Amino acid sequence: MIRDTRPISWVKAALHDFLKFPKGAQLEIRRGLTVAAEGRKAENAKPMKGLGAGVFEIAMKYKTNVFRTVYALQLDDDIWVVHVFEKKATSGIKTPKKETYLIKKRMMVLREMLK
Repeated sequence: MIRDTRPISWVKAALHDFLKFPKGAQLEIRRGLTVAAEGRKAENAKPMKGLGAGVFEIAMKYKTNVFRTVYALQLDDDIWVVHVFEKKATSGIKTPKKETYLIKKRMMVLREMLK
């Protein structure tokens, strides 16, 4: 069966950081992004609060670390990976403000670029 999938595009800085993740974490995150590209929601994906509709986060625990990948569905025909980071346990489960700021900034730049 051939699936109709959307392309997955990356903000260059996000891809650069993603490639530093352990291979096992990369594999699981790529699986989640593939599920999104097929029009479904991965089990480890959830909407990001405060960033508008169509912005999701894949959070996955790998060994003792948590890796997060933020992607947007409504910027373009592509699924855009705008930010990835390793979650440090400094503020509970909440996304740190510096990460949220960076996500918002990258999305603003990406929206302008895609006009």
